[in-house]
Amino acid sequence: MNFYHQLGLCLLVIVCIWSSQVEAKVQITTIPYNHGEVVLEGVLAWDDAIEGKRPGILVVHEWWGLNEYARTRAEQLAALGYVAVAVDMYGKGKVTTHPDEARQWMQQTTANVKIWQARAREGLRLLQANPLVDQTRIAAIGYCFGGATVMQMVYDAAPVKGVVSFHGSLPLPSASLSIKNSVKIFIAHGEADPFLTQDHIAKFKRALDQAGLDWHMVIFGGAQHGFTNPLANQYGMEGVQYQEQADRRSWGHMKLFFDELFR
Repeated sequence: MNFYHQLGLCLLVIVCIWSSQVEAKVQITTIPYNHGEVVLEGVLAWDDAIEGKRPGILVVHEWWGLNEYARTRAEQLAALGYVAVAVDMYGKGKVTTHPDEARQWMQQTTANVKIWQARAREGLRLLQANPLVDQTRIAAIGYCFGGATVMQMVYDAAPVKGVVSFHGSLPLPSASLSIKNSVKIFIAHGEADPFLTQDHIAKFKRALDQAGLDWHMVIFGGAQHGFTNPLANQYGMEGVQYQEQADRRSWGHMKLFFDELFR
């Protein structure tokens, strides 16, 4: 083999390696699963350029169902270096833009708290089963109904290190419930959210304090319900409004929260 032939082979190898590195990117795929007789379909996202195990984040959708917005959040988390699973809380294909239908599906899911918590656990198992996930570093985030769901995961002592609620409904725990107190909680709330009274928020804070939970809340002035979703204005609901500044800042707070949680 002459010098030029050897040089050509070396260049070919370099180009192949470079090409594989360029093609490495965030991957996304659907995962079918079940909760009892309910057929569900989650979304898995990860960056295939990263090697080894990494923290895993569960994403719980708004009351609209597992739509493109929830998928996008999973992709964004994967781009930050996490493995993300967007869980399905309603059933495969159950996505809507109609508030009445969304309310019906949410109420069907939340009517029985134990079933609600178990449905979230089933999605968490998808994340735990992924070989890329560091089992000691798992968290969950949720939006609107999803924010309430991650709080139910706290009350259910789900094996997560932390949860993040974005404009969630902040359900109160049962008075008789013994809550796992090692989980950390970050709550992003809009000051102008009309769906939560100041009295409810005060009760929620007291409940977390009485349980000895590590929590902090950031309140964004002027932000209404749904402030993180760029499509919020299109739903035609009073009190639901996207606010770019609160969206950007709350995401930044979440990243700091995870930096501390997983260090």
